[in-house]
Amino acid sequence: MIVSRDGYWMALMLHEYDCLIAPVMTEKAMSSSKDGVHVFHVHGCATKYDIKKAVEKVFAVSVEKVTVQNRKGKKRVFRGKLGKTQAKKLAVVRLSKGTISFEGGF
Repeated sequence: MIVSRDGYWMALMLHEYDCLIAPVMTEKAMSSSKDGVHVFHVHGCATKYDIKKAVEKVFAVSVEKVTVQNRKGKKRVFRGKLGKTQAKKLAVVRLSKGTISFEGGF
């Protein structure tokens, strides 16, 4: 990501373990993992390149394609007060070689 600081533009590089937050453990995501497609919650500033490098380094697999979804937070009313749920960024990662197992933890 490119960040403006005092009129200068610089690239923000994320560490591999900062880029990936958690795997998505829904029924739909787990059924697609059999086909080599895995879903992760990622940092809001992460790019496709950052996500690809992080998955390849952390899990020692080969990534074919990365697709990113930005989900906006929804407005909610709690005890009469207006609030908002947290926005999320999801990455759908298609593997070309290797498999990922989450049994031992992430």
